[in-house]
Amino acid sequence: MIAIDFFCGGGGMTRGLLDAGIQVLAGIDSNPLCRETYENNNHNTYLQCDICELTPKALVDKFPLLKNRNDVMLVGCAPCQPFSLLRREELDENGNPIPHKSVNLLTEFGRFVKAIKPAHVLVENVPGLKGKGSEVLDEFKLMLKESGYQWDEKILYAKDYGVPQNRRRYILIASRLFVPKVPKSTHGTAEGLLPYCTVRQTISKYPKIQAGGDYSKKIPNHQCANLSKLLLKRIKATPHDGGSRTDWPSSLVLKCHKTFKGHTDVYGRMKWDEPSPTLTVKCFSLSNGRFGHPEQDRAISLREAAALQSFDDNYTFYGNMQEVGKQIGNAVPVLLAKVMGEYVLGEHTKYLSSIKNGQRGRKRK
Repeated sequence: MIAIDFFCGGGGMTRGLLDAGIQVLAGIDSNPLCRETYENNNHNTYLQCDICELTPKALVDKFPLLKNRNDVMLVGCAPCQPFSLLRREELDENGNPIPHKSVNLLTEFGRFVKAIKPAHVLVENVPGLKGKGSEVLDEFKLMLKESGYQWDEKILYAKDYGVPQNRRRYILIASRLFVPKVPKSTHGTAEGLLPYCTVRQTISKYPKIQAGGDYSKKIPNHQCANLSKLLLKRIKATPHDGGSRTDWPSSLVLKCHKTFKGHTDVYGRMKWDEPSPTLTVKCFSLSNGRFGHPEQDRAISLREAAALQSFDDNYTFYGNMQEVGKQIGNAVPVLLAKVMGEYVLGEHTKYLSSIKNGQRGRKRK
């Protein structure tokens, strides 16, 4: 099976599909800062362009293997900002919401599905795609129906598929060859499932580093953010293994938090023996979530964040700390991508086997 990974970013989906045994011809993304990370780790083409300016014909001309084959999968993980519950809507002068520039990217991806008619389609996004983005999603599913696809969709947790992170995502699998079903959980608390992967299992192996922007010379990206003296006092006052800002003495509490009881995760530490909270593009920042190390007085390193996204240690990210944080936080967890890729490839193989056996049966008759 061959695939094209639209909105590939730093390559989490691509890496998972490759690990599943699928040949990814290329990743497509408009961000030039992702190229070095994507190409150096996945050893295939990074097509930097605006999908709105790319035509299906131009894509097929560049990758002729997409022509007239029944083993092509197109993958679309459009930027999720328009549908995220964390995004504050911008308003115009009349108080009306201003549409995000990325709101129609799923529709743009649909142009390629409709024109190329791949055997299979895989979509990953935030759960809000079924909420804020329901109009765009309904339009996309109507296109799938009119183009002869059947599909299954599900809002799931990445931790249920072996990812050491409590990340909630929307998955849609569509096919022209078989009736798809989003794979069942492999991890959880129910009988017969593997236990959840934890923060301790994932990051306890890394050497200690200090909160002054320290880094490891041996482990790529094992670097943490520099903390101010005040932030260092705050993390030291945060109990190990899951403590939060509510444990601080009043002298360290921010003024805004003295009257506001929400956002209790900011400045908090992760718990050793649970999956991590959802990582964001600010996953290296102590003040932007529960991104404090369970016991060391610092925020988690970029390497630790990548591991919690299920990237191998040899997957090296390129760029400054802010850019690498975006590549990691925006990525599809590698293990989640691998599970979905293995499922599609497995069902595809079963389909081919059934066709082959049917032909053999007719010959015997």
